[in-house]
Amino acid sequence: MKTWLICIDDTDDICTKGTGEIAEEIATKLAAASAENTGLRSTRYVTRHQLLVHPDIPYTSHNSAMCFQIDSSLDFFQIKDICVTHLKQESATIADPGLAILDLEAEFDIRKLIEFGQQTKIEVKTKQQAYELAKAQGVDLTEHGGTGQGVIGAIAGIGLRLSGQDGRVKGHIKLGQKTDGSDELLMSVEQFIAQTGLQAVITTEGEILAPHDQLTLKGKIKAVYIQFQFALLVSNESGCWCNATKQQLKSY
Repeated sequence: MKTWLICIDDTDDICTKGTGEIAEEIATKLAAASAENTGLRSTRYVTRHQLLVHPDIPYTSHNSAMCFQIDSSLDFFQIKDICVTHLKQESATIADPGLAILDLEAEFDIRKLIEFGQQTKIEVKTKQQAYELAKAQGVDLTEHGGTGQGVIGAIAGIGLRLSGQDGRVKGHIKLGQKTDGSDELLMSVEQFIAQTGLQAVITTEGEILAPHDQLTLKGKIKAVYIQFQFALLVSNESGCWCNATKQQLKSY
């Protein structure tokens, strides 16, 4: 069993299946194929990593990459074959898909990958820079259609996920609340973690809340990847710990 980090970018178009959904499907297929060998299923959250929005960078709507980690008994070639086959089946015809695969047990300079990821949030990068970094750090980086521009976001997403301080978890947390914010749920941190499977509740100032702290939840509840944990981000509003607003989540 080995642990892999996989990231894809630039697979969709307006009105087609999104990159996040495709990433989730690949993670599910990999988990199912691995389970055939071991009987164990292992899936992790898909995280969305925001990259620079700039006129020189082609993107569909938000320019973000999707990354996930998986423990698998499959070898590299089996993993890549499943990823590539699904990308080719599901990517939009005008997309420029990129795929990055990193063996987390191999030797690589994590600082170089994190640095590249952080730079892609503030400056325009090139395919040549992406491929040079991939070759130096042992990341398998490949393009699968169009211009292949998605390789830049794919390896950037790997770096940002490795930072442990970036990314929104794909999807919303559903606890029975109305997503229009017209009602509120009250529960303790301990109850929230038990119901969601997240690892922590962390404030916008970086403080980890205690199990007995009380939460006020409303609207769309999103998780983030922060302090190397899948966590609910909260802020203090008039003495209550409330789930983060859309604006507060923008920087993740």
